[in-house]
Amino acid sequence: MTTAQSYRDPEMAKRISNKIKALTPTEKTIKICHVCGTHEWTISHFGIRSLLPKNIEVIAGPGCPVCILPASEVDAAIQMAKKGVVVTCFGDVLRVPGSHGSLLDAKAEGADIRIVYSTSDAVKMAQEEPQKDFLFFAVGFETTAPSTAIEVGRKQAENLSFLVSHRIVPPAMELLAQMDDLELDGFIAPGHVSTIIGVEPYAVFPEKYGLPTVVAGFEPLDLLFSVYMIVKQLSDGKPLLENEYTRGVKWEGNVKAQRLISQVFDVVDGKWRGLGTIPKSTLALKSDYACYDALKKHGVQLIDGVDSQPGCRCHLVVIGKIKPDACPLFLKTCTPQNPVGACMVSMEGTCRVWAKTVNVPDNQ
Repeated sequence: MTTAQSYRDPEMAKRISNKIKALTPTEKTIKICHVCGTHEWTISHFGIRSLLPKNIEVIAGPGCPVCILPASEVDAAIQMAKKGVVVTCFGDVLRVPGSHGSLLDAKAEGADIRIVYSTSDAVKMAQEEPQKDFLFFAVGFETTAPSTAIEVGRKQAENLSFLVSHRIVPPAMELLAQMDDLELDGFIAPGHVSTIIGVEPYAVFPEKYGLPTVVAGFEPLDLLFSVYMIVKQLSDGKPLLENEYTRGVKWEGNVKAQRLISQVFDVVDGKWRGLGTIPKSTLALKSDYACYDALKKHGVQLIDGVDSQPGCRCHLVVIGKIKPDACPLFLKTCTPQNPVGACMVSMEGTCRVWAKTVNVPDNQ
């Protein structure tokens, strides 16, 4: 049996499922929030919810960086593209809706917008075409911030600037913990982000909010076992911070990557699509690197955009208040081929995951 197969063993899944059922009280609903698009894919694709007691609800939080990308930043990228700046970005950023269209729409109108697979690809393009101004749209959580920091710090291409849209996950989780009407009982913390920041940043949740919190990996047994760990903590009446994903996440995280981020970026207040402004949740270039700030270099200001189109319920999907099929546009006017809301764009978006893996409305 391969390593991957060992984390997909159906007999082991049944054993963990039975243990969860034995510990779960029948008199109340237990609501657990995960904050990772890959977790939602695993949960939906492998039918994890069907293995849980009916009164355990696993909801999807803001774990998709494309889904929470504000329209104002997409609008700014489009504005610079129309001024002649070559905009480079990851493929899923291309279709994120701005106020009046996406980067893909701007490309169709003649703007020079190119897909890259890494920050270094953007650097290489800028070096090969020094007569043009390039911009890298740096979207992502703590996971991708180090690669941006490396290239900014190297200062290899003076004709390349950065539209920084890196966000920090724990402040968004704390916002959810403070929502009384969400009534959370625990968190499954994201594995990719935690490889960078480690486990300690989540200590606030059991200590201040009494919410069991478990860092989890991405295989079916990872998710089932993390649910078991949370239910066990609730049964014991002792909320803890635990690391299920020990094969990938160290308690202290990746210290070198953390150092790179702190050298290049300041932590500032920032807007999240669907969540508004969250204190100390966004990365911004330090003053020493202001010459690489695309907004400053090209004289563009962020202006509040239209984050939700009429009828779209992404702002509720992204915090787990509704399931995707509760949105009136889901798989009607909003589809993977024609996304109206940001949650339908990326493979990490909850609506996209459901559209591709969940048989709606029968399997709920």
